[in-house]
Amino acid sequence: MTLTDIKNYIIDYLFDIYDYNEAESIAYIILEDELNLSKIDLIINANNIVNEKSVDKIQEILVQLEQNKPIQYILGYAYFYDLKFKLNKHTLIPRQETELLVHQIIEKNKAIKDLHIFDIGTGTGCIAISLAKNLIANVTAVDLSEKAIETAKQNAKINNVKVTFNLFDILKNKNETCDKKYDIIVSNPPYVTNTEKKQMQNNVLNFEPHSALFVDDNNPLEFYKAISIFAKNNLNINGQLWFEINEQFGQETKLLLEQNGFNNVKIIKDLNEKDRIVCGKK
Repeated sequence: MTLTDIKNYIIDYLFDIYDYNEAESIAYIILEDELNLSKIDLIINANNIVNEKSVDKIQEILVQLEQNKPIQYILGYAYFYDLKFKLNKHTLIPRQETELLVHQIIEKNKAIKDLHIFDIGTGTGCIAISLAKNLIANVTAVDLSEKAIETAKQNAKINNVKVTFNLFDILKNKNETCDKKYDIIVSNPPYVTNTEKKQMQNNVLNFEPHSALFVDDNNPLEFYKAISIFAKNNLNINGQLWFEINEQFGQETKLLLEQNGFNNVKIIKDLNEKDRIVCGKK
């Protein structure tokens, strides 16, 4: 089979699971990983023959995709903000919306030196590591999952940055006062309500860690409340608090920050014009 043949075979195989654009994107991801070629190389060498061993491996991947397992979990990594992150069943797949959060923080703070940043619920470490890579900053990141912390530490090594990782449960320790104050506290906490589970695809429900995704319908801002209290005690004057949010609760999250004494609170929309980020200053 040529590269074109195998690419079209992958797309056809995934026809009942994904739309054409997503299936094509996955095809390129698989081929780039298995053949160690860039997308441009794959296009230029479209008529090259794919060896039988690689075809067999690709078939194994397709069987897993047919079972709704996300390609990122099959390959064991994902790209985020142009960096490569190892992941597993203990960590969420980094998403485009979170890239927007990171980009906004970098753009606002790239001229500032010696920042102190605290990332809550770090997962793969994608936020903390991307900020450490792109800002002059001392970054600390926490998570309540020991397995997630282990993965995040590996990702810091992979991306050649220094980040301090610690086990920390924000709901139990929201009133804790740290030894030092921070210039930025950032979090992408669980924010999908249990009711919204019904609308989610099986590749999310069956494979991604529920503790990092879902919150009770009766208390959807539970983590935002706890983090706001923690931030009020642990941010420097004019320190910044940044959240990724559930699009349904933009105004409620903004009001929560204002009620906790934060100023200049803003809602930032994502590429789909949905409320996605809330930020404010102490």
